[in-house]
Amino acid sequence: MDDQINSPGEIPISDRNKLAGKTVFPILFAISFSHLLNDTIQSLIPAIYPVVKDSFRLTFAQIGLITLTFQMSASLLQPFVGIYTDRKPQPYSLAIGMGFTLIGLVALSVASRFDMLIISVAFVGIGSSIFHPEASRMASMASGGRRGMAQSVFQVGGNAGSSIGPLLAALIIVPYGQSNIIWFSILALIAIVILINVGGWYKGKIKAKLERGLSSNTNLHTLPRKQVVISVVILLILIFSKYFYLTSMSSYYTFYMIEKFGVSVQSSQVYLFIFLFSVAAGTLIGGPLGDKIGRKYVIWGSILGVAPFTLLLPHANLFWTAVLTVPIGVILASAFSAILVYAQELIPGKVGMISGLFFGFAFGMGGIGSALMGAMADRTSIEYVFQVCAFLPLIGLITGFLPDVSKKTSI
Repeated sequence: MDDQINSPGEIPISDRNKLAGKTVFPILFAISFSHLLNDTIQSLIPAIYPVVKDSFRLTFAQIGLITLTFQMSASLLQPFVGIYTDRKPQPYSLAIGMGFTLIGLVALSVASRFDMLIISVAFVGIGSSIFHPEASRMASMASGGRRGMAQSVFQVGGNAGSSIGPLLAALIIVPYGQSNIIWFSILALIAIVILINVGGWYKGKIKAKLERGLSSNTNLHTLPRKQVVISVVILLILIFSKYFYLTSMSSYYTFYMIEKFGVSVQSSQVYLFIFLFSVAAGTLIGGPLGDKIGRKYVIWGSILGVAPFTLLLPHANLFWTAVLTVPIGVILASAFSAILVYAQELIPGKVGMISGLFFGFAFGMGGIGSALMGAMADRTSIEYVFQVCAFLPLIGLITGFLPDVSKKTSI
């Protein structure tokens, strides 16, 4: 079973691991922890929506515009950052990106007007656009050939941070006010120190690789160019369905719980934490499972398997709403690592570009989705938005058009 082909043109696992060396777990954990800190900070943005909506008297459309600004600033630069760092790796770019996030965080804590909110979240988004492509490449470099596992470890840090953020917001920001966001700058400073040290390791790896004259194209395939392009488009459509739904949950789930069940703002943050923690758990499962049984099957199960639960959610009572968000989070989140590594293996040697494209597209789709759903909520209701979004996972049926290559590729 060790020589199983997991994805298009992938080298047998036993041979690939010999080429890649040992997994560098200290680096993986450092990158994952930095991702946790980064996304804890970022998750404060939707977590404080109920606070700023009341204090700034915002509409749902304006809430959607805040998310759109953050997501677009986080998405548009990522493919270009990835393309540039594929050609010229930048070991310390992660620390620089976190510096932008720190600036945005401080500005957000003192923002007194809507336009200042927009500028603040844009800085946080720019930091994210610098962080993700190169961090994903570092995770791949430290993977020791277990690329699905490495991406899951990297992603679970981010998703854990996204789940912790709303909980910390409920404990610190909701009761004590917007100005207390400044305390989270400590997390950004810790991340900068960690990422400077990780950058030193990465710089050494780049130097050693150049001295040995090694190529990064270890996973070659024989798929026609047209099939590769079609496959990448399908994967991006799957990202669209996943992140539209995730945005509906992360941006509007608190409002949904408040409007439909009358829970308090702090209680709604706890329910959001339950969902986002489930997302983190699903992320950790998806990558290693894809390494073992094949990424296409993980994508199938994740994107389409979640549909029964999302369709039931709008019709559930308070107890079952909380229960259903657990399998929804776990199943839906297991796809991203598999999708990302599958795409990286379709286009070998372009880890940064593919990471930037897919992270950027995910953020962009989330931003557009938030803006559209905010406008829809203003015209209808939050409950209606959730009823519409429940059908999004059915788009996962197009997974059947992804190639299922069974031939082994020689080294």
